[in-house]
Amino acid sequence: MKTEIPVPVRLADYRPPAFLVDDIALEFKLSPQATEVRARLNLRRNGDPGAPLVLDGKQLTTRSVSLDGRALGDGDFTRTDETLTIPEVPDRFTLETVVEIDPESNKALEGLYMSGGRFYTQCEAEGFRRITWFPDRPDVLSRYRVRIEAPRTYGHLLSNGNLIEQGELDGETHFAVWEDPFPKPSYLFALVAGNLDMVADHFITASNRRVDLRLYTDPGQGPRVAYAMDALKRSMKWDEDAYGREYDLDLFMIVAVRDFNMGAMENKGLNIFNASLLLADPATATDLDYERIESVVAHEYFHNWTGNRITCRDWFQLCVKEGLTVFRDQSFSADQRGAAVQRIKDVRALRARQFPEDAGPLAHPARPEQYLKIDNFYTATVYEKGAEICRLLKTIVGEDDYRHATDRYFERFDGQAVTVEDWLSAFEDVTGRDLSGVLAWYRQAGTPEVRIVPDWDGESVTLRIAQDTAPTPGQAEKRPLPVPVRLGLLDEEGRVLPFTAPGGKAPVTETTLLIEDAEQEIRLEGVTARPVLSALRGFSAPVVLTVVEPDEHRFIRLADDPDLFNRFEAGQALARDLILARAEGAPDEAGEARYADALGRALEDQRAEPAFKALLLSPPSEQDLAQVMRPADPAAIRDARETLRRTAAVRLRPLLERLHDDLAPQGDFSPDAESAGRRALRNAALDLLATAGTPADAARARAHVGAAADMTQALGGLSALMTIGGPDYDSAVAAFYERWKTEPLVIDKWFALQARSPAPDALDKVKALTGHPDFDRRTPNRLRALIGAFTQFNAVAFHAVDGSGYRFLADEILTVDGFNPQIAARLLEPLGGWRRYKPELGALMRAELERILAHPGLSRNVAELAGKALAD
Repeated sequence: MKTEIPVPVRLADYRPPAFLVDDIALEFKLSPQATEVRARLNLRRNGDPGAPLVLDGKQLTTRSVSLDGRALGDGDFTRTDETLTIPEVPDRFTLETVVEIDPESNKALEGLYMSGGRFYTQCEAEGFRRITWFPDRPDVLSRYRVRIEAPRTYGHLLSNGNLIEQGELDGETHFAVWEDPFPKPSYLFALVAGNLDMVADHFITASNRRVDLRLYTDPGQGPRVAYAMDALKRSMKWDEDAYGREYDLDLFMIVAVRDFNMGAMENKGLNIFNASLLLADPATATDLDYERIESVVAHEYFHNWTGNRITCRDWFQLCVKEGLTVFRDQSFSADQRGAAVQRIKDVRALRARQFPEDAGPLAHPARPEQYLKIDNFYTATVYEKGAEICRLLKTIVGEDDYRHATDRYFERFDGQAVTVEDWLSAFEDVTGRDLSGVLAWYRQAGTPEVRIVPDWDGESVTLRIAQDTAPTPGQAEKRPLPVPVRLGLLDEEGRVLPFTAPGGKAPVTETTLLIEDAEQEIRLEGVTARPVLSALRGFSAPVVLTVVEPDEHRFIRLADDPDLFNRFEAGQALARDLILARAEGAPDEAGEARYADALGRALEDQRAEPAFKALLLSPPSEQDLAQVMRPADPAAIRDARETLRRTAAVRLRPLLERLHDDLAPQGDFSPDAESAGRRALRNAALDLLATAGTPADAARARAHVGAAADMTQALGGLSALMTIGGPDYDSAVAAFYERWKTEPLVIDKWFALQARSPAPDALDKVKALTGHPDFDRRTPNRLRALIGAFTQFNAVAFHAVDGSGYRFLADEILTVDGFNPQIAARLLEPLGGWRRYKPELGALMRAELERILAHPGLSRNVAELAGKALAD
């Protein structure tokens, strides 16, 4: 087994940069296989007077190096595969380098690369070093002037900032010069060149300044950015209203690209997006696509202040920009689409991605202590848990102080590279509070478990509360954390029950308790009826909550809790326990029937919106259940889950059929939240009916597909047919391909649908699809659609008892690692949870990890994650 890995980068070893680059001038002469990059850096010493200049670079063919106009020879500097070192330099000087790079062969999609015959960049985290020699770290902020020369066939030449000059050099070549007035780190540099469609609009800021908006797409795709443009304008207005942040340039651009490792990138003034997160129309995009476009457009725009104007000092502080910006985009989406439904979706995503990360060998704090490859720390912990920490911080200090503190943060740190401590200092200054407990959330890995035991004495209720966080790799001992618990009470008839909170003088219907100790007792006075506890409303902290209570209280909350998140939680908890009981060999058929009937009453509740009801119809996912069952048995989980769904389908058939009929679309498609909710509920009703698999259900699903006027309905029908299986599904899938085979983003959905098939031969079909003419591993979207969907959403096939699913994934990881280590490392995540599964499955998963780690030439990206997954 391969055991030697490179020395990690450690937070404790951070030192300020030895040199700063006040400004940089870049000149690009673009050519697919031989792009020339001329860089002129104005540098100044920032510390040790004897320190050498060390620049980062990767896969650069160096043509010349000069210092203050003097050409340097080989004896004046040393060069390795990743560094260029000049041992003696003055305190202030100008360095010029000329390098050549090969964008066309760059299949790692980092630095400058080509996609669809056009040039694009991706520089976060360490891609700029693939473009030129530079101190490629986020605390070196520079002003950029960029000149781009290219054949006129590359119609648009784009970079950050303001276009200050453009023109023709001869009949076949043109140029453009861009200047960014704001200092930025190298990871925010961007360049795009190619023949693109442009859609233009504008936005008038709060100070009555015009900002031109331009969205660029592949030729012919321009009409599909209308929703993204609308989302951008709403985001700009929201950021002014919610945070007082106005856009600072006169131009804002977004470019869509098909081949992209990430979702999108917030480069200053020139965002680059995965095309799947920018292009949409009703025929080709689902409601989920529209939601994601709205969210990601907002996220990348919000980065202009939380990430660009204020950036992170080092990559350990990644959560400062990403956690805060995710929280901001979640808040925006909540305002656009309904707070309760959005909160449920956000928490479901957190539990599906981040909770397993926190509970496994890859657990790390929101601010890690060390890394081998920073690419591996673009994780759910940094993003989603980082957002949850911002949310609980806002809950602790209150809405008004939160706004005052963020204003202070922007005023104090504008133009700087900051740390978590800097972020929290603004809150401590405004509130006068010691927030070291919140800092511990950033430093400590693991998900706290909170247990509440209520004791009612006829006049008051005493809450005995305990919290505990299990050991994680490198952190055996855990300290208690500040956990804000929003709480209300109901009586056993489901009515709101007033009480007097600690320190209060008048009865209230809700309070927020701050739990800071390992064990704590809190007394609520004036409780005149037996209480039903509604705790952790709105999921006020990222913890696992257990309330010691009778099952009856869950049914009461499911029916009547005014907090919709806790109504949803009650239903999920009931379904979870019923599924796990059956999976472990102790089915409760009476309880399953009662759950189905309660679900029916919730669906009849006219107070709840369709989007919320659609969420209620989906019990906990197989992935969520595998986090709770110890050891996890994927086959037993699926059987038990489908049994519960069939029970609900049989008992609720008339209601489900009525919902499906009554919610049939009428009129033109609209992506608004209410219309999307109606489509979601209609699809959910059909999906549940399909579990019964009767001829009538198959006919209903066929009719649904045949009448579908939008992609949401079409995929909803196909999914139902997939559940039923048989020739109807096979013919529908084939017809879908024939209709959409020229639309890459739709064919991604076609691959993903088949990857989720519950058919016994699912793995064989997935393997066959890797040989399909439209499958290309070098396109990250296509790879994620097939391989990612199979490993994440087809648990039984992936966890086949003979280990064939694990071997298939390991083979794919090793193949992809040869050209795109970043994507290969992300594919490895499902194998990292091997300890959670039955021993015979876990042993097979471990064997594949060992095979991966022993592979010659393995990248640092994959070696780091495989090594951590195997570590004791």
